[in-house]
Amino acid sequence: MANDLTKLTIAEASELLNDGEISSRELTEAVLASATHQNGDLNAYLEIFDDALASADEADARRRAGERAPLLGIPLAIKDNILIEGKRATSASKILENYIATYDATAIQKLKAAGAVFIGRTNMDEFAMGGSTENSAFGTTKNPHDTTRVPGGSSGGSAAAVAAHMALGALGSDTGGSIRQPASFCGVVGLKPTYGAISRSGLMAMASSLDQIGPFTRTVADAEILFNVLKGNDPLDSTSAPDSVWSDKKIEKKKLRIGVPEDFAFGKGVDKDVVENFKKSMEALAQEGHEIVPIKLAHITHSLAVYYILMPAEASTNLARFDGVRFGALKEGATLFDDYAQTRGAGFGREVRRRIMLGAYVLSSGYYDAYYHKATSVRALIEEDFKQAFDLSADGVDIIATPTSPTPAFKIGEKSADPLQMYLADIFTVPANLAGIPGISVPSGTAQRDGRDLPLGIQFLAPHFREDLLFVAGRSLESVAGRNA
Repeated sequence: MANDLTKLTIAEASELLNDGEISSRELTEAVLASATHQNGDLNAYLEIFDDALASADEADARRRAGERAPLLGIPLAIKDNILIEGKRATSASKILENYIATYDATAIQKLKAAGAVFIGRTNMDEFAMGGSTENSAFGTTKNPHDTTRVPGGSSGGSAAAVAAHMALGALGSDTGGSIRQPASFCGVVGLKPTYGAISRSGLMAMASSLDQIGPFTRTVADAEILFNVLKGNDPLDSTSAPDSVWSDKKIEKKKLRIGVPEDFAFGKGVDKDVVENFKKSMEALAQEGHEIVPIKLAHITHSLAVYYILMPAEASTNLARFDGVRFGALKEGATLFDDYAQTRGAGFGREVRRRIMLGAYVLSSGYYDAYYHKATSVRALIEEDFKQAFDLSADGVDIIATPTSPTPAFKIGEKSADPLQMYLADIFTVPANLAGIPGISVPSGTAQRDGRDLPLGIQFLAPHFREDLLFVAGRSLESVAGRNA
């Protein structure tokens, strides 16, 4: 029974807990056993918490007192850049190796209030910079479907933990695809909500206009459960949306008009079996009654170039605070400047240093207009393209579909020597962050590599604050995905 418990969805586990058929302690013990047994091989967790069972006992006590809630007693994993008071939070960086969080992120406060049990903190690319979790200062996370391959990134630890039944769900952060791409690689559901839907307070900032917290789960229904707990206005985050955006009654749609930007989705560099799986999935959705139509997004091909100017610019500014004086480890030099230089040189990994230098360059005098200012202008054009595509009064669509990634999971070390090849893996995911719209990756089948079946995912994008449409599309894809496996 213990092994079976780890394979429950959040919805299933919640029902069993409410019916008294299992306890949160039993569920947490099973998940802890799975995590402890597998983590030596996968390195999904940087730390497994020693107070998880105490939290489970507290959840059981709340349930005995009559409380009922969908996350009460549910074991979750938390990405290492989301603060939990009293717990180490390193963003997988040596510079923060011994940092202890002094407060809870707002998302954590909400999960605690809901009664969730935290199993541990998960591995990630350092400061969320990467698409493979190879950039962690504490070792690479491995893909549970093939341990010679990456789990994706930057939230690879969270994706691997959910895929390997080491948690029933997890939190990650998504700046350019860091939830959706690893979800695709690991065969789980990953949701990047609308920018401002979930508070960023207590999330270590990488690129503040792009970052967004979101969930990993094994089903779309579970993603919706977590999202409904996490969303909402927060006075501690000036960019969080007012609650009024959720109070508007949305007209529930069962059949959707789905736009496919074919020139983009089937472009150069997309693996043949990824395209084939996507086309079969769209055909299956059409058979379910959804309308699939080709669309044009005029400026979407510029998304990667825009992203890799704006993101490093914001990251270089945000990471200026890590100097060994205010935060993190200090490496002393002969002068104050040497303190800064040696601390940051030793504390930051190679990819973080690369992006800081790139960001400082595009913001420097003489280059600001040529790079940063131009990128912000093109970002506005990309946002307008999506706005027009979603305009139903002008023959627009409800949602947009693309593959989540141009390839299945790649080999560990395959792209680490070529940053540009690594960046190209984000081609389908970065547009949503630039436009601030929500996106979800849902498993759609597999592709065979070296005798292993590797997961594939399809990404759906929706207008701002229309996550409800993503859940409709996601549930529909779940119902037909088996036909394309």
